[in-house]
Amino acid sequence: MSERKVLNKYFPPDFDPSLIPRRRGPKNSQQVVRLMAPFSMRCNTCGEYIYKGKKFNARKETVDGEDYYGIKIFRFYIKCTLCSAEITFKTDPKNTDYTAEHGASRNFEPWREEKVVEEEDRLARLEEEENNPMKVLENRTVDAKREMDILDALQDIRARNARNERVGQSVDLVARLTVEEVETEEERERRLAEEEDEKLVREVFMKVPMPGPSGSSSAAGDSENSPGDATSPPLITIKRKADDVEPDLRNLLPESTRIALDTKSLGAPPAKKPKSDLKNKLGIKIAKKSKLAV
Repeated sequence: MSERKVLNKYFPPDFDPSLIPRRRGPKNSQQVVRLMAPFSMRCNTCGEYIYKGKKFNARKETVDGEDYYGIKIFRFYIKCTLCSAEITFKTDPKNTDYTAEHGASRNFEPWREEKVVEEEDRLARLEEEENNPMKVLENRTVDAKREMDILDALQDIRARNARNERVGQSVDLVARLTVEEVETEEERERRLAEEEDEKLVREVFMKVPMPGPSGSSSAAGDSENSPGDATSPPLITIKRKADDVEPDLRNLLPESTRIALDTKSLGAPPAKKPKSDLKNKLGIKIAKKSKLAV
């Protein structure tokens, strides 16, 4: 079975394309094309507005006797969506646009009018300068003066912008320096406050060596003989009120510690606690092993 979509056709060796009869249609036949309205327009018959982009099934034909530097101009026929009146418009290769021809008027577009007015002024000026050399000189003088004014205004704007930029930079610099000065003063005040706090803490809290018993003098003498066995006395921190007389260290110690220090200084050994017989309290009797006769 042959393929449904055939890409390559078979041509026999004796095929002669010149023998194929050519179909001759009318010289200016119309084609049905699908297009969108190229501009907003209003129907002259019923006043219906047709917006840009509205889709139509239009008929296209080539305009006889009109072209723009060899570019063909086409005419399109559409029908109004309300009254079915025929509307025609043509291509405009000169302005790369479309022009309404019959049955509708194009909506007002101010930017198009400005372009048209500028083009008309330019053509009128060229036509006026063509046969009047004095007018050419006057126009050149006016153009030169206008250019000088534009350059002066541009130079003023540049100078103003540069001046504003310099002023802005100086203002930023002054603000930055002010902020740095404020931060420096704050840091100085903070440092002074911290030094005062540390000084007050050193005055309130003070580390002193803990006093030992009376035999510490002999121990100190022994330690002088044997420096390797010497141990530094422990340091304790005492707290006292600022601007007050320093209290005695012994008065700051608890009562039990003072009694222990007094006992050690007298040389009496501390009382030993009697060992409690746990076996008797728990009611446990241990049987003694009898000695074996030898």
